Amino acid sequence: MSKILKDSSFIRILIFFIPLAVSASLTSISHVIINGTLSRADHAEVIIANYAIAFSLFGILERPLLVFRQTSSALAKGKASFNKIAAFFIKVSLAITALCALIGLTRLGDLVFIYGFNAEADSMASLRVTFLVLSGVILVSGLRCLYQGMIINKLETKWLTFGVVVRLAGMFAVAAYLNLSNHANTSAAGAIIFLAGMGIECFISVWRGNSIVKENEKETETTLRQKEISNFYFPLVIYLSFQTILIPIIYAFLGKIQDVHLGIASFALAFSITNLILSFFMYTHQIVLQFYEKDKRMVIKCVIVFSIVPSVLLAILSFTAAGPWFMRTLLGADMTLAAESLRVLKFFIIKTMVFPWVDYFGGILMLQKSTKSLLKPQIFNMVTVVLVIIPLVFWNPALNGSAGAIAASTGELIGLIAVYFVISRRQKIPQVAEQKII
Repeated sequence: MSKILKDSSFIRILIFFIPLAVSASLTSISHVIINGTLSRADHAEVIIANYAIAFSLFGILERPLLVFRQTSSALAKGKASFNKIAAFFIKVSLAITALCALIGLTRLGDLVFIYGFNAEADSMASLRVTFLVLSGVILVSGLRCLYQGMIINKLETKWLTFGVVVRLAGMFAVAAYLNLSNHANTSAAGAIIFLAGMGIECFISVWRGNSIVKENEKETETTLRQKEISNFYFPLVIYLSFQTILIPIIYAFLGKIQDVHLGIASFALAFSITNLILSFFMYTHQIVLQFYEKDKRMVIKCVIVFSIVPSVLLAILSFTAAGPWFMRTLLGADMTLAAESLRVLKFFIIKTMVFPWVDYFGGILMLQKSTKSLLKPQIFNMVTVVLVIIPLVFWNPALNGSAGAIAASTGELIGLIAVYFVISRRQKIPQVAEQKII
């Protein structure tokens, strides 16, 4: 390990990767600022609940635009290819804008919120306004990702961290103003804070990204066709959408366990801790996209480190006195919930070991422009989660939240095995074809 840390190639990759990781981790603070502001209002529970409902729909509709970060990073090499991706981005943005308008301005929104999210009819006016503001966040967020892909491609990841830091400062300022002026009394206030912060980050990303595009105006590159962009983009959207529905599936089955409230709460707490640790390593695929062809061995060494570090951190929380202290002191959980959450957390160690490798192989498929090959492993993952959790909750309901963690980790492991075989098979096909030619 010490030898790896001293390697200049490894240091170069870390200089690229750490700003990405820090920006991903800092992003979660945005929601702390918003919830902290809304919690000070009268009837805070109603306001926060309305914001959470609108934000849930926002998360679904934002996903197709977030994918432009990977699309731009993988496919944009110069001004010509970036402009092709930007044209594709405009088409997707217009479609999502039309859908947001239908939800925010017509009766369709009432049906979506009432039947899709169990919202109360009395909250419709507030939900509509909040969602319309969040619709602006969707577009700004997508534009940010489009240019961030170009920034990442040219290894200037420090601008992503800078953008997130300034974004958080802006959100703090807007939140403070809304509190002092007593305007933070609706769920729309949370959306306004979010829009202000995202707008700041978008401005920085577009400014720096546009400068990079101009600097690479004369770069020689192969012609990028719209079909190539769509073949890369749409499977990746489906793949990431599958990921978002895995946890709701687990929550649905956890309704059958012995102690439903404790089980769901402990799983949610353990899962949030796992995600917080893994958020620092969620850009492993970007290391593959930018460095794999230059230094494959060092990229693999990085992934080994990325697999070990989060697993060690989770093991420390799960098996030492640091865990109970962390749960009770920093998270404020009572003894029962803390103990149950730590029991669930042990099973997530498998997930933290496996996730960087899944992201690594996913990066290879993105590099090969074969994102449709990601779908089969993800389907195996989902099927495994269902097949594992059903017998656990019905035959051993006393497992409580641990049943969800076992299912999620097993699904991730099967997904890793599946994506490994997909890549192995893809590598064998050209060799077989070459032998036939010979």
